[in-house]
Amino acid sequence: MFTGEVKTAIDRAVLCWLATVDNQGQPNVSPKEIFCAPSETELMIAEIASPVSHRNIGQNSKVCVSFVDVFRQKGYKVYGDARLIAADTPEYDDRAAPLIAMAGPNFKVRSIILVDAIRVSPIVAPSYTKFPDTSEAQKIKEAFKTYGVRAVD
Repeated sequence: MFTGEVKTAIDRAVLCWLATVDNQGQPNVSPKEIFCAPSETELMIAEIASPVSHRNIGQNSKVCVSFVDVFRQKGYKVYGDARLIAADTPEYDDRAAPLIAMAGPNFKVRSIILVDAIRVSPIVAPSYTKFPDTSEAQKIKEAFKTYGVRAVD
């Protein structure tokens, strides 16, 4: 399910956005900065300070995780079913190492949000279809200008 292109996008992403919904249908979107794809069908997200996401997943396992390269203006949405892996379980001990390494000493990984991917779909800025003759390199250059960013060597 996670092609090489999707896996590369996940690995490059600085943030992902976890969308959950409670049992009343109220959506919640929360940024996550510690995550990885341990397999071609799973995303693991460190639950550090996300009481609403935690509660919502307990009520409704359906989630969507998105990540976008703001300079390329492309990314992916991963739809799936999520479950929580508590820190006091053997499964946590088996799976948490990559997230703990990413978190470092400053963040405690309270639990793992494990997303079993059902479907992946691309996110592409409208400018790709509105201005098809503009190269990706030009889009990146324009985004750098918009965000006041300079490339580093």
